[in-house]
This record gives sequence, structure tokens and C-alpha cells, in this order.
Amino acid sequence: MVELAGVTKTYGDVAALRGADLVIRRGELLAIVGPSGSGKSTMLNIMGTLDRPSEGRVRIDGHDVAGLSDRELSALRAGTIGFVFQQFHLAFGVPALDSVADGLLYSGRPRAERRRLAEQALRRVGLGHRLHHEPHQLSGGEKQRVAIARAVLGDPPLLLADEPTGALDSRSGAIVIELLNELHEAGTTVVVITHDRDIAARLPREVRLKDGRIEHDSAGAGAAPSRSLVPEEAAR
Repeated sequence: MVELAGVTKTYGDVAALRGADLVIRRGELLAIVGPSGSGKSTMLNIMGTLDRPSEGRVRIDGHDVAGLSDRELSALRAGTIGFVFQQFHLAFGVPALDSVADGLLYSGRPRAERRRLAEQALRRVGLGHRLHHEPHQLSGGEKQRVAIARAVLGDPPLLLADEPTGALDSRSGAIVIELLNELHEAGTTVVVITHDRDIAARLPREVRLKDGRIEHDSAGAGAAPSRSLVPEEAAR
């Protein structure tokens, strides 16, 4: 699903990522963990095709990113990658159903179909009873689940979750991690970018970054065995 080979990213004379080699196979659930400034956000942007590397090769779902135009990259993102961020990015006064449906605004689908698919996505994340609630009527965990529903609306095979529990209390965070695990069990490749070593340690694979380099990959030379994060672990 994702292959980085010798990927380096520099901003001026600052190297944010240094010679990263990483293979993420379809259906994996893993954490990319590291402190602030370790290169996590840069790696996220490159895996999400939001930025291009200064050196090295990036392949996403079999596509060599270097050979794609900006329009082709946009199409790849739209059809292949879902993004979940720490901040929920929900518009004030817009009900959950419409916030999710707006994710298909440029798909060419009629409004009724967008809303039908949005309702399915919200029910999938356990928010069938919150379809018409506005952001101020939702808890932090519910807002994040709305954001996840929007991210998986088109059923992308790759989900990139950037600090998805960073703005949540421990209970809400455990629910979100359990939901990401359920998406993984349904076949989605899920990459969690986090600074939380406890969360990273409970996922099947852990990739640690430090000073722009991969200093540890629990998968070693191959992919880690796929192991679910059970609810009892998530709630700890």
C-alpha cells in the first residue's frame, strides 16, 4: 500500500526526514511514533501525497508519486486516502450528516445520494443517533467519530490518522482507537501518527522516528503479524 525508499525531505538547510525506508502492506494497522520534531508530520504529508520528497521514491497503492501530475495526485488522494486529524474541522452550525456528506461535494453525486452515504458512514461509527446534531451538541469523542466517518466515506483503502486522540480524554480516546481497529479488521490499512508511546505499543506494529530517521521498526524486515487491539486493552 505504501513504499518509501530512501526518502529525504529538506526545508532549506533543515532535514525533516532522512533516508526513510518503509513498507506498509495492505491491511496493516501500525503506529508511527516520535516526539515533536521527529519527522512524523513530514512523513504523514509525504505518505498522503500532500508533499513531495526532496530525494527518494514514494509509491502509494502501486503508483509512483514522482510520475504523477498535481491533478493525478489529487485524484489518487480522493480515491485512495482518508485523513483524520487531531482537530476535527467541523463547521459551526452544520449538522453531522451534512458535514460528512460535504466530503462528496465534488464527486458529482446528487445531494440525496451524498446524504444517504453519509448516513451509512455515521451509523458505521456508531453515530446513527447523532445525524442532525451540530458540533456544539457533540462530545469530543463524537466529533472525532464524525471526522472519521467523513474520512472513510468513499471507503478508501488507506486511512492516515494524525494524533486522532490528542484532543480527547482517555475514555474517548480509547473508543476512537477501538473504532480504528474495527476499520482495520474490515480491511482498511490504518496508519496512526502519534507521540503517545502507550498507544503505539498496543498496536500490532510500531515505527519509531527520531531526528528524521527511523530508529526502530517492530516489523523488522517483514510485516508484523496482524493482531487486533482488543477493547480491554483500548480501555486501559
